[in-house]
Amino acid sequence: MLTINNSLLTAAPLQQERMPESSGGTVALCDSFAKLLKEKIAETNNLQLQADALTQQYLAGKVEDVHQVMLALEQANLSLQLMVQVRNKVIEAYQEIWRMQI
Repeated sequence: MLTINNSLLTAAPLQQERMPESSGGTVALCDSFAKLLKEKIAETNNLQLQADALTQQYLAGKVEDVHQVMLALEQANLSLQLMVQVRNKVIEAYQEIWRMQI
């Protein structure tokens, strides 16, 4: 039987350390944000795959607890919605920067 990871997508705090600009502080912050984003995308993908596997097992009759299946599906759905909203905010921020006049 497949076990479901009960950890929800939690917003990990971005820890911004005060670094002098000459030491590449901006680059380090961008790298940490990119790393965090990749981790959360992978976590969302894993939740989707787990929900799909649990659904397949339920349909095959291997899992009888419909509540477990529904919780896995809802958790995967919520994480996907969160990921889409983050993507929308990133695109909106990029477009706002693009429209700035120098």
